[in-house]
Amino acid sequence: MPHELTLITTIAAGLGLAFIFGLIAARLKMPPLVGYLVAGIVVGPHTGGFVADMALASQLAEIGVMLLMFGVGLHFSIGDLLDVRKIALPGAVVQITVASLLGGGLAVVWGWSFGAALVFGLSLSCASTVVLLRALEVRGQLESFNGRIAVGWLVVEDLVCVLVLVLLPPLAPLLAPSAGAPAAAAGGWTAIAITLGKVAAFVVLMLVVGRRVFPRLLWIVAKTGSRELFTLCVIAAAIGVAYASAQLFGVSFALGAFFAGMMMRESDLSHRAAQDSLPLQDAFSVLFFVSVGMLFEPKILVEKPLAVLAVVAIVMFGKTLAAIAIVVAFRYPLNTALTVGSSLAQIGEFSFILAALGVSLGIMQPEAQSLILAGSIISIALNPAMFAAIEPAQRWIRSRSSLARQFDRSPDPLAELPMETDQTQLTGQVVLVGYGRVGSRIAHSLHEQKIPFVVVETNREKVEHLRARGYNAVSGDAGDPAVLIQGHVARAGMLVIATPDTVDVRRMVEVSRMLNPRIDIVIRTHSDEQAELLRQEQAGTIFMGEHELALGMTRHIVETMERRGGP
Repeated sequence: MPHELTLITTIAAGLGLAFIFGLIAARLKMPPLVGYLVAGIVVGPHTGGFVADMALASQLAEIGVMLLMFGVGLHFSIGDLLDVRKIALPGAVVQITVASLLGGGLAVVWGWSFGAALVFGLSLSCASTVVLLRALEVRGQLESFNGRIAVGWLVVEDLVCVLVLVLLPPLAPLLAPSAGAPAAAAGGWTAIAITLGKVAAFVVLMLVVGRRVFPRLLWIVAKTGSRELFTLCVIAAAIGVAYASAQLFGVSFALGAFFAGMMMRESDLSHRAAQDSLPLQDAFSVLFFVSVGMLFEPKILVEKPLAVLAVVAIVMFGKTLAAIAIVVAFRYPLNTALTVGSSLAQIGEFSFILAALGVSLGIMQPEAQSLILAGSIISIALNPAMFAAIEPAQRWIRSRSSLARQFDRSPDPLAELPMETDQTQLTGQVVLVGYGRVGSRIAHSLHEQKIPFVVVETNREKVEHLRARGYNAVSGDAGDPAVLIQGHVARAGMLVIATPDTVDVRRMVEVSRMLNPRIDIVIRTHSDEQAELLRQEQAGTIFMGEHELALGMTRHIVETMERRGGP
């Protein structure tokens, strides 16, 4: 084969097989990512037949990592993270610790070194943001409170992983089995100090200069009216910053691209930047997963099946149970705990990056990488089943465990209105479910009009904030009849469901009508199909965002034209 065709052949084989196996995976109700990994196994050196160029695939994977992390940065909202910080931050840290101890302990039992056990355990603690976002999008839960907790949790995990990627190279002399000399240790600590100094300089530069330069640059390019230039600007910034950060500051491509995305998010055009870069981001992300699959040795499934099962058990059950316990301990509903637990029951891109780095630095043996890849493929393939099991598991646990029912109705002071609440505010009032972007505006208007209302919200931090402002608010899942009872729905004049999480809408409507047959119900929806279904069931008055926006714009246009005398 002519040398100049190697790149084209690698891309063509990688994308072509990824499409075929990704389509097969989708038809089998599995994430397409499983198909991409299988495509990599097929063109890898361990399965015979055609073998793609490993060196080129590795470089293409680096571009995939840059664009993946750029996308994570573009979607990283400090505001959303702060909303769930009291559960996401401690929860992620504790869960990473538990998973790392389980994985590291298993590696120690196998006789691995401390460094290998540490990297192995950390690799098993990192769930895939890509898999999670796709799973939540499919189920319409991305904007729900449970979805925001899960995403915030994974953002914290991603930040920890980025920090580990930065610190691992200078720590290698201390963690690698051959690095036992005091001189190597002293050099390692010096390297860590230098690395942290460079990272600090890079972060300060991006926060001080980048957050001003990138939004302004996007605005200047957008004013040219050229879509190609705008897309080129976004991609060039992502890859350029990643490359410059590695060359000038010695930090990873991943960290540079992540900060480039974060700075882009400061712009009002960030949504357009995310949309325009998505096709290229998807394509190179596919090549990244294909290149990861090329590293997998299928014989590990035959030679060490028990080790593979142990890894899968830690990923799918150890992490999940730890996360569920943490969420329940923070007094969140069982449904929230099961959703977060299912979200973490897989490992993905950061696990691959950590494993590859650990092997390249001599800290971990290639066998560990194959075990991690096997655990990832199996856990990602089974992750949809974990989500599908949430509702049955919730019903089964509640029906058989009095302890679970007590946890769900724990003596949370925010789960009930204070005894001194003015009873005149609890007759004919509005019960407002959800205090997000829509619900908060409704509450503000009701307060201005002096219309009494009670907010029902799953986010305990928001309930604390509302009570501090003197509003009546109850913490809990409005799909639970006990929570609506605490909102005094039996004496309410209207129920307003303003939450984007529409999974339990029918249950809310059914319970409210059973307790208060004359109650008026107003429901927010996101799709024509759901709106039509709710109308057929006569659930209440239905409002859909796009429809109401069109009506409002049309009303403004007609009124403006009438004032001008019309055509």
